Order: sequence, then structure tokens, then C-alpha cells
Amino acid sequence: MPHRKAIAASVLVAAAALLVPADTPAMANASASGVGADRTALQQALDATVAAGVPGAVAEVRDGRGVWRGSSGTADLDSGRAAQAGDRFRAGSVTKSFVATVVLQLVAEGKVGIDDDIERQLPGVVPHGDHITVRQLLDHTSGLANYTDVLLKKPDPLRDAQKATYTPRQLIALVADMQHRPAPGTVWEYSNTNYVALGLLVEHVTGQSLGHEIEHRIVQPLRLKGTSFPTTPRLAGAQLHGYEWLDGRGPGTVPTDFTEFSPAAFWAAGTLISTTHDLNTFYRALFDGRLLPPRLMKEMRDMHPMNPERPKRFYGLGLESNGNTCPSDGPVIGHTGEVVGYQTFSFTSADGERQVTLSVNTGLTMPDEAATAAVKVLSTALCHAE
Repeated sequence: MPHRKAIAASVLVAAAALLVPADTPAMANASASGVGADRTALQQALDATVAAGVPGAVAEVRDGRGVWRGSSGTADLDSGRAAQAGDRFRAGSVTKSFVATVVLQLVAEGKVGIDDDIERQLPGVVPHGDHITVRQLLDHTSGLANYTDVLLKKPDPLRDAQKATYTPRQLIALVADMQHRPAPGTVWEYSNTNYVALGLLVEHVTGQSLGHEIEHRIVQPLRLKGTSFPTTPRLAGAQLHGYEWLDGRGPGTVPTDFTEFSPAAFWAAGTLISTTHDLNTFYRALFDGRLLPPRLMKEMRDMHPMNPERPKRFYGLGLESNGNTCPSDGPVIGHTGEVVGYQTFSFTSADGERQVTLSVNTGLTMPDEAATAAVKVLSTALCHAE
């Protein structure tokens, strides 16, 4: 997992720091093995994450010992309310797995060709769209520049994003004139622009909003009661408040509350709201083959190296894998998510027997020590004992 640098501006990356595996089996019947993570060790790792500098942390683990839900620290610094395992949070780039699933469902229905150029469906919307395929948008090899890099250049990028009013087409237009970009299909480069284009593709093909399609195709069938694709800045219900330290001083000083946040800055790239339970339910259904046919799950899990700076990390179609979390067990698969105020990690072990979703209520300004502690939560949940 990536270490977080205390550079507030880069929060706008809204993208997760990436991880990814090759072939991942369907979720096994976890209850059959009776083997799972030590619950005391899980709570200790969660507590250590908070002690290292985040206000609160929530997690759900599923394994052979059943389901463990844990929490530590504070959900709301003003009221002092303790974090609870069922609290809602902004899931960031975990949104990409949902969007990719909807796109691949449309492929399965014959409404979208995975290797068709995007210009066919969205003429004039995507720069050089006649050379960029749907697959290249899904796996981040389109060559499109990342629009959030443009947003980073604003004098006060976090507060600007908090009140953003961009339309999806305006987000894509931010990078329309970027020069010296890699040719499509030649370089892996994480870009939120890809998923904004895919969101527009879903809306064009279905005639419905992206939020409607996620609700209709995923949220309702799986009964994800805490999951929504928001259209307003509000985060309703029991929730983790999201915090960042903008003055650079970090924990021990007063952070800025970014819980209310416009969905316009991230949209299809990272605006989903969810819970640890719902994200585990989604990925289990996905890997069990309940959302996509086998041929498209194989496509989704066809992983490619990200770049030399991320060893043992790969990316498929809206999925990441990481071979560093459990080196002896094989790569874990899922996605990470980072938006202003939040970081989320949702992964399944290589053998499909263990799952974990962890979310903390600090985004970019999470101290490196807390990032290291968060990785310990993941490895405790996912890795078999040496």
C-alpha cells in the first residue's frame, strides 16, 4: 500500500494508490475452513492506526472464523462521537470498480463493444477518442491526462474542489489541449479522466444517470443499504467525518472538516459513499460471478504492470492487485480509494477466503506512520500465518 505524504494538494488525485493481482479465484466458502485472523490482533492493528495519527478507523473482515467488525477512535471531533463499524464514508476510487462493473454489464448485453473506440458512442467528447478504446479507458492505458493534475494548480485546491460545480464534460475538457501524451495502448498511467469518460458512456448508452445505473444494477440487487452515488455535498446517516490538516502541522492540531463535499470534482472517478459491510458484499458478489459472466470476469482480472515504481502491483479493468501485502500467499485483489478526508482499502486474498475493508477519516494528510499501521490491518486480515 502507498505511503501518504502530507501534501494537502494531492488529495485531489481522488484516485487510490494502486494495487492489483493476476487471476483471482471466486470467493471460497469462508465458513468452511474455520481459519481466520486473530481478532485481538485486528483490534490492536486498528487501534495502532488511530494512535499513529488518524481520528478514526472502521473495518470489516470476513474469513473462516466468520465476520469481524471493528472500530477505533472518533467519527466526529466536534461531538466526540466514537467511530462505529457501520459508519458511512466516502469511498474514493473504489467507485471505479462499480463503474467498471456497470460498463462490462453493458458489454455483456451487447450495448457496448469493449474494443470499440469511444468516439463511436461519444463523438467529440474525448480528446483523440477515435484512437481510444473502452478497454483502454478501463485499464488506464488511454493516454488521457489526469484532469485532477489541473485542479491541483489552483491556489486553494481542496476548498475549491469542496465547492466544485464542474460538469463531467468540463472535467474532460480540462485536459483536451494537453500535448505530448503517450499513444493509446502504450503506457499505463492512472487517470481519473478515463472514468469520467466511462461514466458519460454509461449515461449515453442507457439514457439514465450513472447513479441510477449503479443503484439499479448493483446497489439494489445486492441490498447495499449504506451505499449511494450522491448528487449533493451531504453525507447522510451515521458517518465518519472527513478531516485534513491544511496547515501542515498534522495530528495534535485542529484539522479542517471536509465531510460535506461536492460530488462534481470526482463524479465517476471517486464519489461513491459506502460502508465496510457493503464494499465487502460487493466484491464478494463480483468475484463469485454474480455480477458478470465468466468471460468478462476474466477480462476484468487480466492484470498488467502499473509502472516500475510500483513493484508487484498490477491493474485490470477497474481492479487492482498487490503482491506485496501477503508475499507468501499471492496477490490480493480489490481497489483503494482516496478523496479529501478519507482513505479506503477493500481487498480479497489470493485464495478468495479472506476479505477486508478498512476506511480511515483522513485522506492525503494521513501521516506515514498511520499508513504503515493501516497496512498492518490489511496484512493481519488477509495473510495466512507464516
